[in-house]
Amino acid sequence: MNDLPSLTELRALAAIATYRSFRKAADELEVAPSTLSHMMSGLEARLGTRLLNRTTRSVSPTQAGERLVERLRPILHDLHSALTEIDASQDHPRGTLRITSSETVSLLLLQTVIPVFLGRFPEVAVDLMAEAAFVDIVAEGFDAGFRLGEHVPRDMVAVRFGGPSRMLTVASPSYLSGRDLPRTPDDLSDHRCIRTRTPSGRSCKWEFERHGRAVTVDVSGPLVMNRTEMMTEAALRGLGIAFVPEPVARPHLDAGLLTSVLDEWCPPYPGLFLYYPGHRLVPARLRAFIDVLKAFQREACA
Repeated sequence: MNDLPSLTELRALAAIATYRSFRKAADELEVAPSTLSHMMSGLEARLGTRLLNRTTRSVSPTQAGERLVERLRPILHDLHSALTEIDASQDHPRGTLRITSSETVSLLLLQTVIPVFLGRFPEVAVDLMAEAAFVDIVAEGFDAGFRLGEHVPRDMVAVRFGGPSRMLTVASPSYLSGRDLPRTPDDLSDHRCIRTRTPSGRSCKWEFERHGRAVTVDVSGPLVMNRTEMMTEAALRGLGIAFVPEPVARPHLDAGLLTSVLDEWCPPYPGLFLYYPGHRLVPARLRAFIDVLKAFQREACA
């Protein structure tokens, strides 16, 4: 074959097969969806084989395309690892640091660590992806991610970010006025609760514990949301009781705008950790970010 596919074309094909979407693959590769479409049409014409099934609403690899992508993935992974090792051998941080975290953690990073990091290392760009669902950072090409301690994969290196935290049930004084305060999680059945869903669409149950007794409640209420900050805002407006992380609720609790209920049923959990693969060299940009993260941690604990 005289006209071999380019690395750009192969990476594009793998991204499209992974996301099943021209738009999402285009976002990943930072090109226009139409560019990817034309690129794939040209690749198929040169190979003389259809690689993708296209409809007006979806795209998926053909059998030939799937076989090619399965062979490509380990090659592209090895190439990424080789380039990462070269980058890790450099002492001067540069390039793009890709991090995934929840929207709540992303906002916290923007308020604390990231401004300091960008100011100290101007040759590094931060690509911060806020995702509600857990992401395979190795497969998706991220340098690191943030998760609760109990959810960090065992083969990852973990660095603590902040101390122990907990979930709190909170409501505004206006909502609680004239109502009986819940004394146990079961009492929530008499209240309007601000519910949330997982990325898959499943309703989240609220989990409590007291004196070693765990209780899970499937709450009810007229409002369902998928963002912590929106749930907190709904509670501030007197629309019901919300179940949110303490760091998000704390400023409003201290200002008297929210009241915590069932406090004794809300024990602490280990808190957040930055995590990254332990089997590869750490890029200079990630080492620098970890140093800033640890400095922030020391100052917070001082």
